[in-house]
Amino acid sequence: MSCYFTERFAELVPYTPGEQPQDMQYIKLNTNESPFPPSPGVAAAVAAECGKLQLYSDPESRVLSEKLADVYGVCSDQVIMTNGSDEVLNFAFMAFGDEKSPLVFPDITYGFYPVFAQLNHIPYREIPLTEDFRIDPEDYIACGGTVVIANPNAPTGIALGLDVIERIVAGNADHVVVVDEAYVDFGGESAVSLVERYDNLLVTGTFSKSRSMAGARLGFGIGSASLIRDLNTIKYSTNPYNVNRMTAAAGVAALEENAYYMDNCRAIIANREYTAQALRALGFEVLDSSANFLFARCPGWDGGELYRKLKARGILVRHFDKPRIADFLRISIGTREQMERFIGATAEILEG
Repeated sequence: MSCYFTERFAELVPYTPGEQPQDMQYIKLNTNESPFPPSPGVAAAVAAECGKLQLYSDPESRVLSEKLADVYGVCSDQVIMTNGSDEVLNFAFMAFGDEKSPLVFPDITYGFYPVFAQLNHIPYREIPLTEDFRIDPEDYIACGGTVVIANPNAPTGIALGLDVIERIVAGNADHVVVVDEAYVDFGGESAVSLVERYDNLLVTGTFSKSRSMAGARLGFGIGSASLIRDLNTIKYSTNPYNVNRMTAAAGVAALEENAYYMDNCRAIIANREYTAQALRALGFEVLDSSANFLFARCPGWDGGELYRKLKARGILVRHFDKPRIADFLRISIGTREQMERFIGATAEILEG
């Protein structure tokens, strides 16, 4: 850290993204990317925009917003498009969190939540998951702050039912409830249907996982028109051209070919169930997952050691060096061939 770095951020611990090593060809099961390429129309849409890069993108992302609103059954003024879902989450923390509305989220969840809170100097409270790594909804009813819940949760993959989400939203009428649905297309229940009934609900999503666009950086928020206006106030105070022309065009094309992506989700779900069954046969404890990854541990094995042995065999998974989950690995779900190779390598390590 240089001597010029402001003291405001001296204690800030940044988010650690999943590694992207370049030293060899890996089977990447560490960053929850889709193993499938974007749909055919995406490349054509991006190519069509390349000749217009001298022009700013539409700050309102009107065509994209209208298309997404149509797909999700809401009005376009209930939608904000962002540079990945991380941006809309950061906007939400800024807009709805302060000393009177501290942030409340689980102790084991998406690692960016405490970073965003610290970055924006917002007090926050982490509520421990239960012994079986679940969210107890009673902990979040009338909790006196802005609630943030990833559903399905990360890195556990465990999902709450829509009835439970509604109880939490209804139980915090004086505060915003943010439901981060980055993984909802792999078996969760979306809370978008509740937006019309609850003006304190913000649902966030991403094109990075189920729509194969992690490299394009496209996310969104869906909520009441008043919440979206608040978020746009933050957006237009930071970066009004936050979604570039090519990404916006890719997003429209992806939504037009949505059936392709939903078919891919079904394939990933099938591969997830195959992998969970194979890991359990090897003696692993595998948490129930509604996401495109599994969270698993093998009794008697240190999670870090197993991660390193897999990496040496050309397979990347994610390990979190946090006391309660240090023995777990988060395993992204790839193609059937990739998962078979992962299971084979894991079996070799255990036998060795």
